[in-house]
Amino acid sequence: MPTPPILSAQQREAALEKAAAARRVRAETKDRLKMGLVSFDELLELADRDELVGKMKALAALESMPKIGKVKARRLMRDVGIAESRRLQGLGENQRSQLLSFFAASA
Repeated sequence: MPTPPILSAQQREAALEKAAAARRVRAETKDRLKMGLVSFDELLELADRDELVGKMKALAALESMPKIGKVKARRLMRDVGIAESRRLQGLGENQRSQLLSFFAASA
């Protein structure tokens, strides 16, 4: 197992702050999804522009959508052919279009 890099106290603190900011952005995005303030197509556009949102797991984003729970999100990902570890920025065009058509049909 590789050893972690040796960081100074300032470098460690900066890394912790950066990670906390990333978690905060992703949590706020999921909250906005839950409240219906952001549609799934807007989320994909935001993921293309914002690296922090793009690194959000697709499963977490789907679970945050209104009327989509853990079971339905996993079933949808399986039907579309998306691995549970896939992130939003890593979705292919075919996967994106299938997800967009699913949410357009359910709207």
